[in-house]
Amino acid sequence: MQDIITLDYGSGGLKTAQLIEEIMVPAFANTALSQLGDGAVLPELGGQPVFSTDSFVVTPWKFPGGDIGKLAVCGTVNDVCMAGGVPKYLSFSLILEEGFPLEDLRTIVASAAATARQAGVQLVTGDTKVVERGRGDGIYINTAGIGVLRAPDLGQQAMREGDTVLVSGSVGCHGAAVLMARGDLPCEGTLLSDCRPLHQLSAAALEAGGVRMLRDPTRGGVATTLNEFVEGTSLCIELEEEAIPVDAPVAAACDLLGLDPLYSACEGRMLVVCASETAPSILTALHNLPGGEGAAQIGRVTTSRPGQVVLHNSFGGSRILGKLTGAQLPRIC
Repeated sequence: MQDIITLDYGSGGLKTAQLIEEIMVPAFANTALSQLGDGAVLPELGGQPVFSTDSFVVTPWKFPGGDIGKLAVCGTVNDVCMAGGVPKYLSFSLILEEGFPLEDLRTIVASAAATARQAGVQLVTGDTKVVERGRGDGIYINTAGIGVLRAPDLGQQAMREGDTVLVSGSVGCHGAAVLMARGDLPCEGTLLSDCRPLHQLSAAALEAGGVRMLRDPTRGGVATTLNEFVEGTSLCIELEEEAIPVDAPVAAACDLLGLDPLYSACEGRMLVVCASETAPSILTALHNLPGGEGAAQIGRVTTSRPGQVVLHNSFGGSRILGKLTGAQLPRIC
């Protein structure tokens, strides 16, 4: 194979077959993929299907704590999990720019494959397209995921006054880490993306019981996601600022740029709205799993300001957290 991607690799001919057979199939080897058909024939799911799709355009493609391959798998796996599903199968489609190094592609594919194995999902179909040099930005990835529903009644309609709001770990890490990787900000300390699959954490929360709603706070961060929970309802979410975990390097990066970590993207964190009586059990379950050690109770559901999210600080003050306006940090996922 050549050292870089050329237009031939998107032709559907010999070079395309070579890329699939030498890079993709060995990395993601499974029975469904090995057929190399136009689609995958899957076994019976054994339950109500859950389906999600997402596209990934993050720049740079590699960042502290992850890369676009890991991110693409985590993003769709997590969306299926947040819908109350058990993820089973993924598609994986590449849009490559002419000139993209093949060694970088191998790294990305290996990372995606390792993450898929970690999450217990199989990549069973995909596609590759190549665009002319200067018409792309190295690599974009689209994934779609199929799973089986395990929790059928999650959603805004299940929330009740008195419910508790939890987060599975420190917030804003992914957005800050990508910013650092762009070289825009010198910051001391270890700053890694929180990018990880949430299959174990979501399963543990659901097993503990009382879960009303799950969501991973990606673009727009925690504040925007929580607004989506209550908009158009008679409910309000009240947060305690001191209870929200923010790592020191994330806080420092955001302070220097005038950004708010509550609007910075997460790619491996989970927001949980649950019945107040089951919150301690859910926290205990999360604390015992990798990625959930920093889980915390951060707020409650009330009716004080219908359709709004309110942040209380330790000085007795409060402010309304609206949805993110503008692009605080584009090309984040």
